[in-house]
Amino acid sequence: MNAATSMRLVFIATGDIALPTFRHLLERGPRPLALVTQPDKPVGRHQTLQPPTLKLEALKAGVAVWQPAVIGDLATELAALAPDVIVVMAYGQIIRANILSLASCAIVNLHASLLPRHRGASCIQAAIDAGDALTGVSAMHVIRQLDAGDVICAKTIRIGAAETAGSVHDRLAELAPDVLAASLRGLAAGTSTRTPQAPALATYAPKLEREHGRIDWALDAVALERRIRAYDPWPGTFAMVQEAGQPKRLKIFPPVEVCDCGLPPGEFAAAEGQLLVGCGNGGLRLLEVQPEGARRMSASEYLRGRQS
Repeated sequence: MNAATSMRLVFIATGDIALPTFRHLLERGPRPLALVTQPDKPVGRHQTLQPPTLKLEALKAGVAVWQPAVIGDLATELAALAPDVIVVMAYGQIIRANILSLASCAIVNLHASLLPRHRGASCIQAAIDAGDALTGVSAMHVIRQLDAGDVICAKTIRIGAAETAGSVHDRLAELAPDVLAASLRGLAAGTSTRTPQAPALATYAPKLEREHGRIDWALDAVALERRIRAYDPWPGTFAMVQEAGQPKRLKIFPPVEVCDCGLPPGEFAAAEGQLLVGCGNGGLRLLEVQPEGARRMSASEYLRGRQS
């Protein structure tokens, strides 16, 4: 057992992006002393409580699970574990000041962007939306300012031309264990470096809500093509269309194709079984949509339904 794998570690996470890292810790160490995750959330029509997948994995592995409404309330319990390192990833709460001092070596956050670019909750969507060629996972020291701590280690991937936030999420999830392992080795050996972030280069990606997916057809078609990919699967993108004289949501799914349809922004048209819409510059050819109250379907199927 090397120094890194023998460290006393607490894992604080909620999102599924943290699953590969948690599994890596279980298999190769250091085995987490505990998992801190968000409370179970009510979902669906019947508001059934749904636990985070991480919780289920931890319980199956025999790892203690804590789910405080406010993480600061756990300070005494966490201090009793005497952790060398606390690792945070996609947790969903601000780490309180009374938690920041509990790890004897470091409290480390794994963030799904190349910091200081795209600090905040929607970092994966922001990288695609901005047209970035590269993204990655950064390990940083946690401070009270959002995602602003010194960077310990970062690894990079290239964003494919047709990738969605879902596919980039999954690739970054698989990259994160390597970033954490390299960071822990350096911390345990005392060879870890700290690279301050340049504040002037910082950008921010706040949490996205469903309404952020409403498409503004005045934007450039190339930018909208990126946004439709960036917002898949969350928050998704939609437009308002007239159905039987009533405004209805029409969900739009990637891929979409940039074209020169000659339509004004926001105007839809059918041409040879294709669904076209004008943008501020150029247009888009839509391939898959979902009318309000109906299932997902091809654009040609949607057009046949409107004509019947």
